[in-house]
Parts: sequence; structure tokens; C-alpha cells
Amino acid sequence: MTLADRFSRLRRRRHANRALTADHHGQRETADPGRRCRYVAVIMDGNGRWAQSRRLPIAAGHRAGVKALRRVIERALDHDIEELTIFSFSTENWRRPPQEVAALIDLFVEMIRKEAPDLRERGVRMRFIGRRTGVPPALIECIDESEQLTAGGERMTLYVAFNYGGRAELLDAARALAAESPAGAAGGTADQAATAPPGAAGVAGDTAGAAVSAADADELRRYLYAPEMHDPELLIRTSGEMRISNFLLWQLAYTELYFTPRLWPDMDAADLDEALAEYAQRQRRYGGR
Repeated sequence: MTLADRFSRLRRRRHANRALTADHHGQRETADPGRRCRYVAVIMDGNGRWAQSRRLPIAAGHRAGVKALRRVIERALDHDIEELTIFSFSTENWRRPPQEVAALIDLFVEMIRKEAPDLRERGVRMRFIGRRTGVPPALIECIDESEQLTAGGERMTLYVAFNYGGRAELLDAARALAAESPAGAAGGTADQAATAPPGAAGVAGDTAGAAVSAADADELRRYLYAPEMHDPELLIRTSGEMRISNFLLWQLAYTELYFTPRLWPDMDAADLDEALAEYAQRQRRYGGR
């Protein structure tokens, strides 16, 4: 049995169980096909495996992945999705072979310059999240230009997580919050905290830690990379891997997870439709009954 067959069987079994299972109040769980998913996050996985299976260079897989992203963006607009957040490059991806990283950086610059004007015409605002330390200046310039160009987009916001890690985001937010407090100000500024190297651990000083622990969720959220971002309602991960890989650790607390064996370059409009249909079948309780 292939991986795709296993996923298909698991989904059929899950739907059958929902039809037969009563909730704690004795009422049958019912689907809500009219439920609209507004905020979607995607881990675009499988470019390398797609290329290797075709005996192509890895760069060809990344280029095919860009085409898949365009298909998904267009379909997301059809569904009136308001925020689409994509994991494009993690803080750990710098460990890949230098040639692959260099090719990826070049592709990002090329893609952003090519796609940003069209996204602006479609009413899509681009917003990049992640650390900028260590990112090549040419890419930083390109990121800034695309954000300015598409700033007026009101139809959908495309959040692009580049040089992003969920733990890094929380660490940077905690440091910035601690630095703002009177007790933490002596330990460094928010700007110094934001430029801390990846992998640095902990908040310096017991007083800074106490300041962070006393803060509530709303205070910490103000220091996330995009505090205006809504928590995703649905996370889609391709390629059959079943983990979130240090992505949006704060924001995914109650997100519905959807895993598909499809490699990212093969992702198309029908695949997004299927994921959204699956979301509509779920009951979201947020810890309640």
C-alpha cells in the first residue's frame, strides 16, 4: 500500500467515525460545509524529492515549487482567503549545501521582482516575517521594495516566512518585551535583541525572566514578527511529513492540521479545495465541549 493510499484510507475512516460518534451532550457531530476558512498557513515541502524522482537538479524542484505557489495563491483568492502564510526558508535551512542556498537566494530575488507587480494588481499585500540578520543585502532590498509596492493590497495578505523559526520568534519577542520593562532595560535594548544570532538561548538575567513571566499573552504578541497576523485556522503540510517543523509555534496553538502526501511542486487548485473541504468537516472547540 502506498503512502497516498494510507492517507486516503485514514481520511475515509475519520469521516465515518465522525458520522457515528456523539459528542458529550449526546448530539451527533455534524459537518458545516458552509464554514469558510479565512486564514491558512502552508509548509511547502517536497521540492527536493520531486526533483530527485525526476533526476533533475534540486534547483529545478524549487522552480517548480514557485509555480505551485502561484497556483495556490490564485486558488486562495478564489476562496476569498484573507491571509496566506507560507514557510519559504527556515533559520535551519542555512545548513543546506552552499550551492543550494545560493541558488535559493537568487530564485527568491527573481521571484519577488517578477511576482510583486502582479500581486499588487490582484490586491495582494506581501509581508515578510523572520530575522534579517545574515540575509544578503540584495534580498533585503528586494523584500523592502515588494512590501512597499504591495502595501495597499486589501484583498489578501501573503505572509512569507523567510529566515524564520518559531523558537527564534518567541525568543526575540521575549527579549524585546523584557528590554522594554524597567527591570529588563538594563540588560539591552529591543534592537539588540532583534539582531541576536540564531541559536542563542534564554533571556539574560533573572529580572528579565520575571518581567516576561508577568506579561500576558497580548503583551507578548505585540513583539511577534507580525503582531497583526491572525492565528491560522488551517495548516497544510505537503510531502507526507507529519510535523510542524518550528513553524508559527505561538500562532498554531489551536490550528487545524492537514497533511497530504502530495509533493509541493505537484500541489494544485484541487488539492487546496480538498484541504478546505476537510477543514469544513471539523469541529473546533478550543478546549471546550
